Amino acid sequence: MKIAVAGTGYVGLSLATLLSERHEVVALDVIQEKVEMINNRISPIKDEYIEKFFQEKDLNLRATLDYREAFEGAKFVIISTPTNYDDELNFFDTSSVEDVIEKVISMGDKNITMVIKSTIPVGFVENMKKKYNIDNIFFSPEFLREGRALYDNLYPSRIIVGEKSERGEMFANLLKEASLREDVPVKFMNSTEAEAVKLFANTYLALRVSYFNELDTYAELKGLNTKDIIDGVSLDPRIGNHYNNPSFGYGGYCLPKDTKQLLANYKDVPENLIQAIVLANDTRKDHITEMIMQKNPKVVGIYRLTMKTNSDNFRASAIQGIIERLKQKNVEIMIYEPTLKATDFENIPVVTDFDEFKTKSDIILANRLEPVLEEVKDKIYTRDIYNYD
Repeated sequence: MKIAVAGTGYVGLSLATLLSERHEVVALDVIQEKVEMINNRISPIKDEYIEKFFQEKDLNLRATLDYREAFEGAKFVIISTPTNYDDELNFFDTSSVEDVIEKVISMGDKNITMVIKSTIPVGFVENMKKKYNIDNIFFSPEFLREGRALYDNLYPSRIIVGEKSERGEMFANLLKEASLREDVPVKFMNSTEAEAVKLFANTYLALRVSYFNELDTYAELKGLNTKDIIDGVSLDPRIGNHYNNPSFGYGGYCLPKDTKQLLANYKDVPENLIQAIVLANDTRKDHITEMIMQKNPKVVGIYRLTMKTNSDNFRASAIQGIIERLKQKNVEIMIYEPTLKATDFENIPVVTDFDEFKTKSDIILANRLEPVLEEVKDKIYTRDIYNYD
């Protein structure tokens, strides 16, 4: 069948790549350079498995700027355009999703089923059904890691479809047949519950990050060994030895905006914990900044803006919150980020020569350690213990 995918970020491109092994897939984007790269089988994002599939697989995949070309004759239109949380207006900006919905409606083909994969507020699908007087739309959350998106589609933790229907089962089967995991759990529910699953899952992950970060803050200020404490805590099988590595805070595409959106959804519901998860991330960045300032550095070097090892994404990375706070302290800052073509970032100089960077920096902040930092370990400030994300 023909499947259209609107948006070619981590979610959209991984799904387009996954499904194009067995079906005709047309990816829609608004950036010509990305369209050309995909058509030339060059991945516009850093993802080992997407790059591997582009090189080795015979994919029935093409990209276009023309929504009519993408949507015409499609059985499903997967919407994976970016959404973001607006802190000032206190709501999710879903304008890109609504734009795609309106374009699909303009096609006049009610046989097209829209499947939203973008992160949206709880109740969004029901609101869209009422606003546009449509029924051919449901939500299916994604649970992907940055830089491992296609891998996580090949070996999904679960498949959740926000509709109990024949077309819902058809979509679930598309994902299941493309996966390499034989026993993948599949769960059908209403879209509103599926929307809640997405936000609650990501907020729990943010909670776990915040918990181990606050454990680390305590240990750092009290002069205790963080690793010993975490090792001992994590040996409890109910807690587990995973997702427990301290950092400068949670960041990236999902966790900051999803926690804030869930908190906004609690407007008329009693809560303490969700609010604390949002606030804890700012508190952690305040603490990290204070620890740096106590060292009285003249020049603070920022080793990478990216969120994770082997990543090229630094959208909403935690280190940027540290940079903002250091700027307010009037500390001289320089950034080492080889993926940036620009010579500055937020009016801060960017260098691509590591020797220059390590020589000029009095202290080097590294959210995640890499082997190249071993030669300047006496300058490093990090909270990375286990050398994994």
